[in-house]
Amino acid sequence: MLQSMRSAAKYIWIVLIVAFVGGFLFLESSGLSGRAPVTPNTAVASVNGEDILYTTWQNSVNALEQQEQQRLGRGVTLDERRSLEDNAFNDLVNEVLLRQEYKRRGITVTDDEILEAARVAPPPQALQSPDLQTDGRFDIQKYQRLLSSSQARQSGMLAGLELYYRAEIPKQKLFEQIASDVYVSDSRLWQEYKDRHDTATVSFVSLRTELLSDTTVNISDSEVSAFYEANKKTFERPARAVVSLLSIPRVVSQADSAAALARAERVRSEIENGAKFEDVAMRESADSLSGAQGGDLGNTTIDRYVPPFAAAVRSLKVGELSQPVKTSFGWHVIRVDARKGDSASVHHILIPVNQSDSSATLTDRRADSLAITAGSSEDPKKFDEAARELGITPTSAVVIDKEPLTFGGRSIPSVSAWSFSGPTVGETSDLFDSPDAYYLARLDSLFPGGLQPQAEVKSEIVRRLTREKRVENLRPMAQEIVSAARSSSLEAAAAAKSMTVEKSEPFTRLDGVPQLGQFSPAVGASFTLPIGEVGGGFKTADGLAVLRVDSRTEASKTAFEGQKAQQKAQLEQSLRQLRVQRYLQNLRESEQIKDNRVKVQAALRRQSAA
Repeated sequence: MLQSMRSAAKYIWIVLIVAFVGGFLFLESSGLSGRAPVTPNTAVASVNGEDILYTTWQNSVNALEQQEQQRLGRGVTLDERRSLEDNAFNDLVNEVLLRQEYKRRGITVTDDEILEAARVAPPPQALQSPDLQTDGRFDIQKYQRLLSSSQARQSGMLAGLELYYRAEIPKQKLFEQIASDVYVSDSRLWQEYKDRHDTATVSFVSLRTELLSDTTVNISDSEVSAFYEANKKTFERPARAVVSLLSIPRVVSQADSAAALARAERVRSEIENGAKFEDVAMRESADSLSGAQGGDLGNTTIDRYVPPFAAAVRSLKVGELSQPVKTSFGWHVIRVDARKGDSASVHHILIPVNQSDSSATLTDRRADSLAITAGSSEDPKKFDEAARELGITPTSAVVIDKEPLTFGGRSIPSVSAWSFSGPTVGETSDLFDSPDAYYLARLDSLFPGGLQPQAEVKSEIVRRLTREKRVENLRPMAQEIVSAARSSSLEAAAAAKSMTVEKSEPFTRLDGVPQLGQFSPAVGASFTLPIGEVGGGFKTADGLAVLRVDSRTEASKTAFEGQKAQQKAQLEQSLRQLRVQRYLQNLRESEQIKDNRVKVQAALRRQSAA
């Protein structure tokens, strides 16, 4: 039992202190403690005058990166690290804002509250510890024995728990103040239940702008200005950059594909001869996410898979092992564990098609030459020189801030994050490595984000207003059909216009309906028009509709009452979370937050180049 406690203490303490230990190691190894433009006291942000230090931010990033590497089973790309940097930064800003809000509201935490919380409200890490489970469930008595053990004190676990609860208890007090008055009435519950369970079927005629004989529409400058002023938020754009790319692909041969196929066949044969699929997947699969779970892809709709994989899943019997299946990712050995409708639970093993050692060596040599000639250079001519020497034709691509670059149907790692990390125009990147190629980028131009000037988005506004006016020009035609249908039938009125009446499947107020759209006036009208009556034109996803309600089924009041308590609890919890999220968002928008990350990173780049 003592050994179990020691194991659990180590497990919990490692999680709790990783950020603090990581901070010390980073400071000692980063070189930032010397005479450099960026020092341990350099602030990456200021929140109402309170600084967030560069080292604090990087400590948090490093801790998140370590967790992500363990989850992925590989190193992270610059794009992935940048996302982690944003997450860590936002968390740190929120921590400062919350501390300041605690002070304004007089929220404190006492030692007795910490002791009681530690005893009866274990942290998530403890709840998940295998050493604190009995018959697959968390055992509070084991946890409390651990707390009272000498090992908990000696390992530093209790000190770590104190830090955890000093942060969590005030947060819970604040959130209770913010969201304690959330209340959901029975009438609201009933309406939300009806939205999910009332159904309608309709017959309708779709009117689209191609039916117009005259599509001419004039949009005045005043209309453009009015639309721009009323919809400014929709014209905020992220920063973008234009880069030139040089790529050295990892070209695989037929022999490489044949070797991968042979390996997949050996893997399949091993499983057929009695090896456990999950064990083989953990050892052999190149899909690190599913491989860590024994090849488990979970339960999902079959159409989400790439076509060759989906076709194999459909053809397999439950429990059957597939022959090797080729996709753009490599060769797969697949097992279907369960199937229901269009969904299936699937395991797979991925064997990638990689270059042979000799081919990979030649590719690596070319990549090394590219990196030596042009990598991390501030001279744009070096990029062109490397292209000529290696016979590579540069390509141009537009990069959007915070979006990984996709070009030519391929995801190109790290280029996007590098482009917005502070390089100067004309500068070249390091050599970036991906499974399919090496890449080198040069920053050719950089455009800041934010609200776009009206002149730059005028053509977009004109297109939107033109479409809206054309849809409105369909309204007289819709009214003619409605009038004719009310004196005869929808089918007769449609036939007179050489149009077709379409029929829907049963749908709810929340469903997306083919031709009618989702949350559209046409869908709403389907639940307000009297049954059998024709009405229109109602706006749809791409035009107008004239429709007739053929049937409607009301939600069951008895069924509603049977689940009302659970629905109420879930909705109130959701509304409390939404209230807290909005509060934090409003708090962040109302306070003075200065983000210096780009400037600090640019200074570090200059420091590194010096």
